[in-house]
Amino acid sequence: MNILLINGPNLNLLGTREPHIYGNKTLNDIENNLTKVAKEKGINLECFQSNHEGEIVEIIQNSVKSIQGILINAGAFTHTSISIRDALIGSKIPFVELHISNIFAREKFRKESFLTDKAVGIISGFGITSYFLALDGIIEFLSSDK
Repeated sequence: MNILLINGPNLNLLGTREPHIYGNKTLNDIENNLTKVAKEKGINLECFQSNHEGEIVEIIQNSVKSIQGILINAGAFTHTSISIRDALIGSKIPFVELHISNIFAREKFRKESFLTDKAVGIISGFGITSYFLALDGIIEFLSSDK
């Protein structure tokens, strides 16, 4: 099974960006640990990060034939990007929306997501553990009879 992890804008700054909200682990730390856990479960995890909306759209579109599930922390694009939403819908690849912080306990604009209603599920507020919970969630979804 092939899973794609997508991280959006500013997530490359993890470890230094607002550590009181996002913690001290870098994106590289998260990706390495998540890849190791995925491998132990027999899953191939591909990791991608971009600060550019079009690049995220392209990776989704280019994954249609090779990826069975997507984990996406779209960062600020969660609240602004109809094009990422449309790419996810158009790809028909099941996805889990994830967030390090609890977006529903933050600023009003962060409570609105263009992805949530199309996601298999949403994980929010568990720090970097959100990534591992999302991985378990997509694996369970893809392994079930639906």
